[in-house]
Amino acid sequence: MNSAVSSSQELLAAFKNRRTYYGIAKEAVIPDERIEQIVRDVVLHTPSAFNSQSSRLVLLLGREHDKLWDLVRESLRKLVNDDEKFKSTEEKMNSFRGGYGTVLFWEEQSVVEQLQKSFESYKDRFPVWSEHASAMHQYAMWTALEAEGFGASLQHYNPIIDDEVRRTWNLPVSWHLVAQMPFGKPTSQPGEKTFQPVEERIRIFK
Repeated sequence: MNSAVSSSQELLAAFKNRRTYYGIAKEAVIPDERIEQIVRDVVLHTPSAFNSQSSRLVLLLGREHDKLWDLVRESLRKLVNDDEKFKSTEEKMNSFRGGYGTVLFWEEQSVVEQLQKSFESYKDRFPVWSEHASAMHQYAMWTALEAEGFGASLQHYNPIIDDEVRRTWNLPVSWHLVAQMPFGKPTSQPGEKTFQPVEERIRIFK
């Protein structure tokens, strides 16, 4: 087997092994320095339309990770007055808080706006392409973390938490929050993966 085939199989194996883990523990499986390097590599080497490089990532570890999920819980608590109804939400927040860290995915809107001014004919597409870039960063980060032995999931508590998160970590107003990715050492297995018939999703002509 040549090295190119071997490399593609390793990459596809990582894709297949990427799952949604809700059961995670506050335990590292690799050093923090390695996590930080993965974040840097994802930001540097994930593509974006027009090479816009509009994606921004924030890594929260330790107390900063805990602070985020306390903030999310309190933000949601203001919207739910019923203690019984809030119980399941609080349990979910505690499970995310119980992880080792969180990656926040943002998009820099000033980059998007500048591209809209520079390329008028594509004006309506740049916000969409910005979301595409963020999605690729999310997938790359998710796959890389799980390849190292972490479990992760993708959450979307924006826009409810956006302003408070910006204030807490002194982030630019021009940053638009897209998603949150809590991760940690897996404590339970992910749910069963189901598939729609692949024949209905692919067309091949040759």
